[in-house]
Amino acid sequence: MPVPFENKHFSAAPWDESIFGMPCFEIIEANEESLAQAAAHAGHYTVKIDPLADKSLLHLHGFYYTDTLIEPCCRQDRFINHTHPKVGIDYHASLQDLLPMCDSSFMHGRFHRDFNLDRKLADQRYKQWLTQLHAKTNVMGLTYEEELAGFIAFDNGNLLLHVIDAPFRGQGLAKHLWSVAIQSLFNQGITEVRSSISAANLAVLNLYASLGFRFDNAQDIYHKLTR
Repeated sequence: MPVPFENKHFSAAPWDESIFGMPCFEIIEANEESLAQAAAHAGHYTVKIDPLADKSLLHLHGFYYTDTLIEPCCRQDRFINHTHPKVGIDYHASLQDLLPMCDSSFMHGRFHRDFNLDRKLADQRYKQWLTQLHAKTNVMGLTYEEELAGFIAFDNGNLLLHVIDAPFRGQGLAKHLWSVAIQSLFNQGITEVRSSISAANLAVLNLYASLGFRFDNAQDIYHKLTR
């Protein structure tokens, strides 16, 4: 039976397929028909669902919980800017310097928490995404004392990927590094900044709260691997 690339219930994820070496899909509409089809066709499937929704049908069809995502959001009038004289932005940071920062930096992500997937491949997924965003010049290198300390990759007002390099962690720098990046977006005319984070990543949740962000649009993420 052919894999359901053209199906009203599924959206193909070719960027994930290229990393994990199997068909990957997001299920648009989780119902008896779509979940049964996921069980009949080999591939990796993702469902995003309201946390209060009934999950019994998902469990019946072999889906398993991997994460809860929430969206921090902030307008300029709520933004708490933690300025620091030694923090700056490098818009020309090389991809070769940025890629190694992805290793083991996204451990709260749903692909790293999925016990059916190789964590090294999950790292590679984020590296591929960073490479695509870097090619679009949508990456801000974050510097401390003129040394590259991390990055934020973005699309308009959406913060898509963010990392502090290991040697700079645990020094209280995050709120200063994020501040200079977010203020830069507001200076460019962005009216609202948003991100998406795991509810389990308490350090980043507290970071966004310290910057004046509020949180909405919670979604539970369920996966299924059909062999």
